[in-house]
Amino acid sequence: MARHASSQPTEVELRILWDDGPSIVRHIHNSLQEFKQTTCSTTVKMLSVMLDKGLLKRDDGAKPQIYRPASSQQRTQKRMLGDLIDKVYEGSSAALMMHALSSKKATAEELKQIRDLLDQMEGES
Repeated sequence: MARHASSQPTEVELRILWDDGPSIVRHIHNSLQEFKQTTCSTTVKMLSVMLDKGLLKRDDGAKPQIYRPASSQQRTQKRMLGDLIDKVYEGSSAALMMHALSSKKATAEELKQIRDLLDQMEGES
């Protein structure tokens, strides 16, 4: 049975998206070698897959071509988190937060930021 193609970025694709900013293939390939040993043709294939997923844009007018993220890191993170909430937590942001806060101890500063956000959200309703 064929596996459903995911539009979500893989761990390697996330590194390509934001680690170095807009880049040419050679730079992306060299940067990727620190994380995962690949051939240049494999890097080109990964970039092609990322273009198909809508994760990257390519400037064909530039020589060599320049690849850049199709959306900001924050927008992509929000979309991925929304998908996680829907798939794993049945659409419940509260369930996600409860699991997140009980899984790993938050710092005092993180807790303050969470309280500030909750106060702000309560003020908006």
